[in-house]
Amino acid sequence: MTGDQSPNSIIDLADPEEAVLMDPIDHDRCRYPYCIVWTPIPVLTWIFPFLGHMGICTSSGIIRDFAGPYFVSEDLMAFGNPTKYWQMSPNKATNGQAGWDAAVAEASEIYKKRMHILFYDNCHSHVATALNIMNYGGCKNWNMVKLAFYMIPYSRYVSIGGFLKTWVPFFIIVIFIISLAAII
Repeated sequence: MTGDQSPNSIIDLADPEEAVLMDPIDHDRCRYPYCIVWTPIPVLTWIFPFLGHMGICTSSGIIRDFAGPYFVSEDLMAFGNPTKYWQMSPNKATNGQAGWDAAVAEASEIYKKRMHILFYDNCHSHVATALNIMNYGGCKNWNMVKLAFYMIPYSRYVSIGGFLKTWVPFFIIVIFIISLAAII
């Protein structure tokens, strides 16, 4: 079990006030309790490997993601299983586990009534809304840019395959461009 990997928020699991009984991450079943999950978007991620599709998981690890206009999926991410995850701490949500789950549910209900706009009101915005509702870490200014940048240092790949799925297309394009430039 690992704690919140966000800035300045290491959890001392020996401290009974900080320790929380959490279900373990289960990569085989795609269960990521208290996590933000990420997966590549074909073509977009191939060109910009730090841009991708994001979802947020309930305390039991069920993935919720704003997958398209007026649709928030449950356990079926729009672009495939997660390749990265960032595990958060339920203690940093107002009202702990109940607050976390209520915020994920409320954000999902809000986004079921919204149009999906790729570069504005999108999957990252859905996750940010959930974090703002739960006042995660005492912060109510989560947004899509902040989440995109925080996923870079604080997330972990689910496997070597997840790493390869994220980066191989980008490197193929880079090698192709370099090779083409060398010929010209």
